[in-house]
Amino acid sequence: MSRRVDVAVLGLGAMGSAALYQLARRGAATVGLDRFAPPHAFGSSHGETRITRQAVGEGSDYVPFVTASHRIWRELEAETGETLLNACGALVMAPGNGVSSHHGKPDFVGRSIAAARGAGIAHAVLDGREVTRRFPQFLNLSGDDRAYYEPGGGYVFPERCLAAQLRRAGELGAAIRTGCEVLALRQDAGGVRIETADEVIHADRAIVTAGAWTAPLLGRPFDRLLTVRRQVLHWYALEDDSAYGPRAPVFIWMYGTGDTDYLYGFPPMPGCRSIKVATEQYSTMTTAEAVERRVAPPESAEMYRLRVKGRLAGATPDIVRAAACLYTVTPDRGFIIDRHPDMDRVLVVSACSGHGFKHSAGIGEAVAANLAGGGSPVDLAPFALARFH
Repeated sequence: MSRRVDVAVLGLGAMGSAALYQLARRGAATVGLDRFAPPHAFGSSHGETRITRQAVGEGSDYVPFVTASHRIWRELEAETGETLLNACGALVMAPGNGVSSHHGKPDFVGRSIAAARGAGIAHAVLDGREVTRRFPQFLNLSGDDRAYYEPGGGYVFPERCLAAQLRRAGELGAAIRTGCEVLALRQDAGGVRIETADEVIHADRAIVTAGAWTAPLLGRPFDRLLTVRRQVLHWYALEDDSAYGPRAPVFIWMYGTGDTDYLYGFPPMPGCRSIKVATEQYSTMTTAEAVERRVAPPESAEMYRLRVKGRLAGATPDIVRAAACLYTVTPDRGFIIDRHPDMDRVLVVSACSGHGFKHSAGIGEAVAANLAGGGSPVDLAPFALARFH
């Protein structure tokens, strides 16, 4: 069996579901393929919540994406009746001397402030004493600490965002194939040929949004540029949640000088006396197939001992749940949004390097506009492969 479409989207996680939805909105004949049934817990787009903020310390090039994402999620909320974005506020904290790093970027708080000022994003700059006064859940801050607070930041619900975009894409005419592994991808005179176990799809163009499966599918040069890292999310029981008010923010807390000297987290979900906290690691590589998905109790115990204890009011070492997810990371921890060097009809949108979900809806819009021939509303040049040459 075979079919012909305008665009095939390979991988329906954060980026793929967004691209499929935006292409369907533009009337393109599309098919979306995923080896699982998204939203699922095997990749990078799960775990209940994801931090979002419009002034991103990773760089001003990202700001248009996340600004568009907030708009799109509000539009989807109106269309579907789902709650996708909770603007509870976002707080980014670090030592006041600026000697800290996050996602490879020094002085992340200062960079966030600069991005907010450059884009006119409402924010406040706080010292540690003011943070403690406003948000008593954060313990043992000093007056020398410096924080960026964005009242319009907060968190999105990743599983809901995926489901809403896929639902709307289907309603707008996109074909969605789940439980469908792509066995081969190549470009020929007729466009792009995609082979699965059940059919051959002929597409004028293809978008590869396969996350941790991108390098095995595409080979060079992606097999040398993309590495997969296992990350762990922990939910700790709260013995007392009185410090967490209705406007308790999400947070990124850099307390040391290195990229791993930090933790991030979320306020308790309504009706739940637990708090979700995580950090990141870049030292151990894995693959989507070989990753250890079970989280052993000692992992949560170590996370609590090293990073949570004495910093978050009411947090106990009692683990409510834990989950593993995957980061697919580039050498500079930036994104790749570019044509395949050997297949100009194949657009690669990966890797997100651990900070992609908040940008995903906006990236889907930019990619769809680009393929539709109208040009991208966002400059995609900073995300080109050429920077790695």
